[in-house]
Amino acid sequence: MSSRSITFNQATLEALQEEFRRDKKTVHLSTDVPVPLRQEFGAARIRATPISESSFVGAATGLAGSGFRPVVNIRMATFGFVAMDQMVNQAAKITYMFGGQARFPIVYRMTVGAGASMAAQHSINPYPMYMNVPGLKIILPSTPYDAKGLLKTAIRDDNPVISFEHSALLNLDGEVPEEEYTIPFGVAAVRRVGTDVTVVALARMALFAMEVAADMEREGVSLEVIDPRTLVPLDVETIRASVARTGRLLVVDEACKTCGAAAEIISLVVEDERTFACLKTRPQRVCGLDVPIPFSPPMERFAVPDREKITAAVRSLLSR
Repeated sequence: MSSRSITFNQATLEALQEEFRRDKKTVHLSTDVPVPLRQEFGAARIRATPISESSFVGAATGLAGSGFRPVVNIRMATFGFVAMDQMVNQAAKITYMFGGQARFPIVYRMTVGAGASMAAQHSINPYPMYMNVPGLKIILPSTPYDAKGLLKTAIRDDNPVISFEHSALLNLDGEVPEEEYTIPFGVAAVRRVGTDVTVVALARMALFAMEVAADMEREGVSLEVIDPRTLVPLDVETIRASVARTGRLLVVDEACKTCGAAAEIISLVVEDERTFACLKTRPQRVCGLDVPIPFSPPMERFAVPDREKITAAVRSLLSR
């Protein structure tokens, strides 16, 4: 495949353009109108909505049930809380309540993450909350390549899918094939092969973990870095197989520590008897603090994981 370097944002736009050309039943709802989409596909399919998330997120369920494939850009994940009933109590449950007789293909896009001093109401990583909702699939891309491939798969899926996209990654450059491709859900990416510690890192933390792995390699420490890419479904077997080889597990997530994705990943590892028997020491988590994200840049940095915290956790694992 031939490829070129484009940004995360450009990759997601390409995904939308390709899927909207492929299927005339795709429609887009958002308070912000993506101009390239409106120019190509027209106002009937690229709808500008009122600033009323509960209304247009709810309308997407009706559209999906009527044969359309809506893509709903909620923008910041904090705005999604206004429409929790429509996502959690309606879309996530409706296929089950209809006995599988109807499908509701909806993609919800939301930006997440800290790092830009946008304060508590604009900085959050709520994907663990949605992991607790049966009926929703969840993707969490960390590269432009994954962003495009996973978003295309999400649009084709017959179930509600939430795409959480870290705001600090939107201008990240990366290699993306010119040819069409998709990425299946439930297949983690092994970003780096290693022998000493398995580091499972989510979203932006995968980039930090790769930098730490490169630094520690100079000290003779070999880290295996795994990026789950999708949280529901989660590629548990790849993580367990890696831990069985290294004997050590560190999970890095910017979301809050309590009841988080990191806790779920560790539980799935230690619950497996074969993997548990291979552990050389107890797994560790490096997560965001259980606080609203501060506006102050130094306080924000204190509240979320960084390279130094990841490095300290790796050293702690190796010392046991």
